[in-house]
Amino acid sequence: MFRQFFGLKYNPFGKEIDISDVYESEDIKELNSRFKYIQNIRGMFLLVDEPGMGKSTALRKFSAGLNPGLYKPCYFSLSTVTVMDFYRGLLISLGEVPSHKKVTMFHQIQQAIMSLYYNQKITPVIILDEVQMLSNSILEELRLLFNFKMDSENPFILILSGQSQIRNKLQLAVNAPLKQRIAVKYVMQGLKPEELSDYIFTRLKSAGLHENIFTQAAIEAIYSASKGVPRLVNSLATSSLMYACSIKQKHVDEEFENLIIAFLF
Repeated sequence: MFRQFFGLKYNPFGKEIDISDVYESEDIKELNSRFKYIQNIRGMFLLVDEPGMGKSTALRKFSAGLNPGLYKPCYFSLSTVTVMDFYRGLLISLGEVPSHKKVTMFHQIQQAIMSLYYNQKITPVIILDEVQMLSNSILEELRLLFNFKMDSENPFILILSGQSQIRNKLQLAVNAPLKQRIAVKYVMQGLKPEELSDYIFTRLKSAGLHENIFTQAAIEAIYSASKGVPRLVNSLATSSLMYACSIKQKHVDEEFENLIIAFLF
């Protein structure tokens, strides 16, 4: 309905946006520079954010931009499993058939990584999402699993991605050895107030509307409610378009924006 009313190809604030159309905020640009750095040095990367900050989108964009002739991305998000299930899932993501024994699977994972890096000249990029839910036993396994040649080489990139609780877990003494091996860390910050207008316009433009129909007052109201969290911005913007369509209004201003914010929050 609102798509036809505004002449949009799709909901500009939905998940179906093409990864190439993702708005590059200062937050994303800084994260991309960290990604480039870890590509050069390899090893472990810790990415932390609060819900809705956009880490999943950033990880998709990063994975999509990797040269398949040089990197093999392996995404894995089953974070509440046992150590055995974790090993099986990791092996499957690496394209291997898991054994039935833990010690065998341990060596299978290491051999698969070494084969990719040393024989095929391909760096495996293993992305573990929602790591705040990993048990301490799996975190300990990670330290052991990604120890190559007496911890003298890093034939891999391991991205640990999760919410802020993971930092509390890494403060525990049992996880200190793993924390010390993390080469790069980044905490996502979300959109800045001065970026929100461009963010909204970029989204609208990608969906076929070459006009920012959100007034400055409406944009300020959205930022006040969302604090720059992209998922909340998208929710508010979508609701705004739906409401504007329902009253046959071609722009979004603060008058009904406040009604929507009151309804959502």
